[in-house]
Amino acid sequence: MERKGRIDMHDSYRNPLCARYAGKQMQAIFSDDRKFSTWRKLWIALAESEKELGLPITDEQIAEMKAHITDIDYASAAAHEHVVRHDVMAHVHTYGECCPKAMPIIHLGATSCYVCDNTDIILMREALQLTRRMLVNVLAALSDFAETHKALPTLAYTHFQAAQPTTMGKRATLWAQDILMDIEQLDFQLEHLKLLGCKGTTGTGASFLTLFDGDAGKVITLEKKICEKMGFDAAYAVSGQTYSRKVDYQVLQVLCGVAQSAAKFSNDIRLLSHLKVVDEPFESGQIGSSAMAYKRNPMRSERIASLARYVMSDLTNASVTAATQWFERTLDDSANRRISIPEAFLAVDGILNLYLNIVRGMTVYPKMAEKLLMDELPFMATENIMMYCVKEKGGDRQALHEAIRQHSVAAAKAVKLTGAKNDLLERIAADETFGLSEEELRTVIDPTKFTGMAVQQTEAFLREHVQPVLDANRDLLGTEDTVTV
Repeated sequence: MERKGRIDMHDSYRNPLCARYAGKQMQAIFSDDRKFSTWRKLWIALAESEKELGLPITDEQIAEMKAHITDIDYASAAAHEHVVRHDVMAHVHTYGECCPKAMPIIHLGATSCYVCDNTDIILMREALQLTRRMLVNVLAALSDFAETHKALPTLAYTHFQAAQPTTMGKRATLWAQDILMDIEQLDFQLEHLKLLGCKGTTGTGASFLTLFDGDAGKVITLEKKICEKMGFDAAYAVSGQTYSRKVDYQVLQVLCGVAQSAAKFSNDIRLLSHLKVVDEPFESGQIGSSAMAYKRNPMRSERIASLARYVMSDLTNASVTAATQWFERTLDDSANRRISIPEAFLAVDGILNLYLNIVRGMTVYPKMAEKLLMDELPFMATENIMMYCVKEKGGDRQALHEAIRQHSVAAAKAVKLTGAKNDLLERIAADETFGLSEEELRTVIDPTKFTGMAVQQTEAFLREHVQPVLDANRDLLGTEDTVTV
């Protein structure tokens, strides 16, 4: 619609995954240009392979097809589809209009799923590879974060209740381990992803067997040639008209796993933001709240959680679709898959872009981590204090235990009832039963003595598990993170 000298793009719905969240590369993979140019490449691979196996197809026809891979007349395709109500045949006619010599042999022997399903596999593989690149970069960012903060003591939580101390770097290894598991699952799916191939209307290859005058060997070779030309090692051994829709489920299961990992990370960041231990990136002109100008809401982490919820629920689409296919083919999968598969990838792309941006730009506040830790550490350190007094001061273990119990109850009551500072250490220092100065107490409860093997575990994990993956994928590192809104 023309308004005030510009093309108005705001008078109809636009998918927010494209307008706000997903990167341009992922959008390009699922674009019409990529989809329909891949259809044409598959038609070329089919024609070339059929010619090589003896069918009367000329070099001139194939050259004509190759000259028109990307010049797609979408208006013509739409007009044809309006008449024939069939998207593949609409594009066959559209391709034939610019390839009149090749028109008689375009799509020869094939069914619609030859281009549709094979293209879906090709695009999913490309999208998985892009997702993998993002995951490797997230892993690298988490590795840097963990290394930087491997020795920073911080309060650990179970049930979001204060537990034993850990380090900020050790906590980051938990996020990194989830990403490693996602990469492993993604690699497994990439390794096992195959083309549908060219098995005809019900998967029997009958049309091609007719074309090759009953020569089964040529039918088998045709499929192998097409796979090779399209960059795949093999096709699925058997199929109906479509490849098994369990393949879609398995691919989306990888994306669901990524969404789980990212959502877990984002929830931790939201909680740490509340505790004022970290802040996600926040631009100088960014507004946290339209009403409360002082706020710095962790909106990027919240956006990860929001998009992740969508991806996790989207897995149900693939699950139900795989379960409800009828015999060799039914069309109730088509409209759903046009939405559920691309949007899962687009959402994960947005998620990983946010993940990368947060980790790279996150601010950690060591003093706040120390404050929260010291509010709780006196209670956690009482056994160490008791053992020190027995060993170094000759104290009575039972008397010390009772004194600590009484002081702990009193200090906890004061904190909860009046909001007072935790003064357990002061109470112990003032009690002659212990014979300790506050300086001695501070030495006994040095936070680094309570983080166990956190530093060693972090170093070992990064060295033995993360670094080998990063070393093997150096060519994938360096992805930029861009948050547009």
